[in-house]
Amino acid sequence: MSARDRILAKLRNAMPAENRPAPDVAGWFAGHRPVEGKAEKAARFRHFIELAHAEVHAVSSANWVQKLWEVLAAREIRRLLLAPGTEHGARAMNQLSQSGIECRAYDRAIEQWKEEMFHYIPAGFTAARAAVAETGTLILWPDDHEPRLMSLVPPVHVVLLDSTRIYNTFFEATQQEGWKDGLPTNALLVSGPSKTADIQVTLAYGAHGPKELVVLLMGEDA
Repeated sequence: MSARDRILAKLRNAMPAENRPAPDVAGWFAGHRPVEGKAEKAARFRHFIELAHAEVHAVSSANWVQKLWEVLAAREIRRLLLAPGTEHGARAMNQLSQSGIECRAYDRAIEQWKEEMFHYIPAGFTAARAAVAETGTLILWPDDHEPRLMSLVPPVHVVLLDSTRIYNTFFEATQQEGWKDGLPTNALLVSGPSKTADIQVTLAYGAHGPKELVVLLMGEDA
């Protein structure tokens, strides 16, 4: 018997004979936090993600591209990585290209343009799948159009979030979004720019991801 088999055998023998009922997770969360309205959820989300040093701008479906341009212009950014295969990416590319912003698509394997990606792409633009008000957390859902590196490598990450997709808790998000029915290879929870305090207990941003996180919070509830 291998060491692995011996360990598993001990665990099985230690298990109680009777079947214990599964915990009532839904019941616990039902009393954990009162259900809030859309405006309250948006305000709570904004409060907590701003505490984590994210920058948030309230926008509408009509003006979010203009605000995106203003965010880039304020940082003197002239090159943006986006996904033209998405509705928001195509709209941003169409309007920003007319304003002098060079829009790049993630249309090749990373091995073919790794040097450019890591050294010459100052900002990336993606959309959030949803968000959690309780912790001020964005939920990103990488796919073929918006791979993980789009939100990980560029120093500035700009995220478009529909305020109607903000949930009270992470549990509510997983239930309402149907996570049990399928997940991407890498679902991401982002609660601010990348940071670490491993070196001399000094907080530093951008150690293993973007130094800046900018959220375009879209909708009347924003």
